[in-house]
Amino acid sequence: MKNIALRLKYDGSRYHGWQIQKDEITVAQMLEEALSKTYGESIRVTGCGRTDAGVHALRYCANFKTEGNIPCGKIPLAVNARLPDDIAVVSACEADDDFNAISSCLKKEYIYKILNSKIRDPFLADRVCFWPQELDLEMIKRAASAFIGTHDFKAVRSLGTETKTTVRTVYSCGAEKEGNIITISICADGFLYNMCRAMVGTMVYAAYGKLIPEDIPKLLEIGDRRLTGPTMPPQGLYLNRVWYEGPVGQMFTD
Repeated sequence: MKNIALRLKYDGSRYHGWQIQKDEITVAQMLEEALSKTYGESIRVTGCGRTDAGVHALRYCANFKTEGNIPCGKIPLAVNARLPDDIAVVSACEADDDFNAISSCLKKEYIYKILNSKIRDPFLADRVCFWPQELDLEMIKRAASAFIGTHDFKAVRSLGTETKTTVRTVYSCGAEKEGNIITISICADGFLYNMCRAMVGTMVYAAYGKLIPEDIPKLLEIGDRRLTGPTMPPQGLYLNRVWYEGPVGQMFTD
């Protein structure tokens, strides 16, 4: 039995997230169907995280076990022939027997894109969050830096997924602007349900004076979700990078 790791990218606009659901179309469902047809056996995949409905992935890792012998170099083309155009397998490698896309992940980086313009762009409708009110980039940067470190992040998570602890370590958090697009990046050892989108919402609140960036550590300490910013819409969120050791890590070096 081989353990195969895949590098994927996908536009999540028409999917109800990654994880398979009973009555909704998901990315994992599409991938499992394509893999099962390719290998002629029932394939079940493990993904590196639960991206929500409408969320995208520029780099995503999934793994599966198979008795098949398709060379890793031929897996992308074989599977992509059976996938819809908005999901693509970029590369594949054989992983260690105990490799698991979610539990073996060392850290992840999400980015969130905001179109900060008075005029929306129809071609970016499903790929950015349109925000017509002017946002102060320097205030966003100050708010972003306040999240860096090891904290209890229950003040910026939504209820719905049980977890042993709400403590996470944010390694970096920043923002940059190119034209009318503000891109916020957050790298951490793990993320709670809606944590990224709530962090961005808190930064947006800081950007037009609804809270002071330097108050964020105290708000995290209090742990009251009502005191931080809103959960931003999903379409601006992308899983951007993932880190692993070994051969899977080499597949994600760029």
